[in-house]
Amino acid sequence: MALREREISSSSINDKQEQNSSRVITIVFLALFIDLLGFALILPLFPSILDYYSQTELSVLQDGFYLSLQHGVDWFAVMVGMPPERKYNSVLFGGLIGSIFSILQFFSSPLTGAVSDCLGRRPVILMTVMGLITSYALWAASRTFGVFLLSRIIGGISKGNVSLSTAIIADLHSPKARSKGMVSSVMSGFQAAVDLLSPLALFQFSAVTRGKQSPSEENLQNLKIFGLVYFLYLFLFSGLEYTLSFLTHQRFQFSSMQQGKMFFFIGITMAVIQGGYARRIKPGNEIRAVKKGIMLLIPAFLLIGWAANVTMLSVGLLLYSFAAAIVIPCLSAVVSGYGSAGQKGRVMGILRSLGALARALGPILSATVYWLAGAEVCFTVCGALFLIPFVLLGCTKQQPKDK
Repeated sequence: MALREREISSSSINDKQEQNSSRVITIVFLALFIDLLGFALILPLFPSILDYYSQTELSVLQDGFYLSLQHGVDWFAVMVGMPPERKYNSVLFGGLIGSIFSILQFFSSPLTGAVSDCLGRRPVILMTVMGLITSYALWAASRTFGVFLLSRIIGGISKGNVSLSTAIIADLHSPKARSKGMVSSVMSGFQAAVDLLSPLALFQFSAVTRGKQSPSEENLQNLKIFGLVYFLYLFLFSGLEYTLSFLTHQRFQFSSMQQGKMFFFIGITMAVIQGGYARRIKPGNEIRAVKKGIMLLIPAFLLIGWAANVTMLSVGLLLYSFAAAIVIPCLSAVVSGYGSAGQKGRVMGILRSLGALARALGPILSATVYWLAGAEVCFTVCGALFLIPFVLLGCTKQQPKDK
């Protein structure tokens, strides 16, 4: 009788935990969906936003903010031999603001993760959400370029919510370990501040090695490889994202509306692939899926770079969308299994920080190669370089993972 009662009690506890997990996942999904919607909404509006500020900006603020950035963009355009077209200038200006946004993510993501390891996920993610709400409110109310730029700065600092969300989902599988790990992380979290701000230390995941719950040597080596793969992938991938609008406008004379439809096609394709294929990838098969996605990017880059017509371009974008839908989610899922429960915030923060650094540097290099050597050379070289992360993945084994 007592055994039966214990079984019933255990069953009810498991059901309650399952309900709590489902509720947490739903809340995290909604938060990320709203965040992604707000982030994606600004992309097609960038040219018109910048045109508005260039025409209406007050002279005092223009001298302090807008004109100084514009002079930097003009200098870069002349240096790489870019045609003096207004469309290209707007894309470069938007890329500069995007780089500022990514650089702020680079600094904030690992620090946000470390703080969440110390203080808990809930209060920190609430702070980041409030920061994002403030950012969007400032953007909606902005009438000057200075206020708009401030909204992007606050948004970049608050973008650690993505890595925190991944850590929250990973925490659901080890609540007991999480409560134990939280205590030990209080003392070691801020001691790693220097490691969390140094690019070299980030690639080494040095902040994760502090404290008593340091990962094994093999797991640490895997983390380093995954971090490098993540950086290289986004470094090359973001270059295509950035130069794609150059190519379609230059080669096919796409208008802003046509480019909006193109990005809509990419987004819908990614959603279908993630809903129909990516979510069916079984645990343990993520690295194989990442390899498949990376290999598809090579022909995707070639087709896009050498596209002679819209049909050829569309096929390349289809392959590109497939890779975009599975590589980052699968890599994040693999990395989220590493580190103790009190370290997952730092682990995912470091990963997101490396991605932000890649997104800040990749477009600069790709735009330079694009205008100096041409679209064909730029996309061919970038496509071939994807062999590097593919080979690096062969040096890892998907196993953890530190509990």
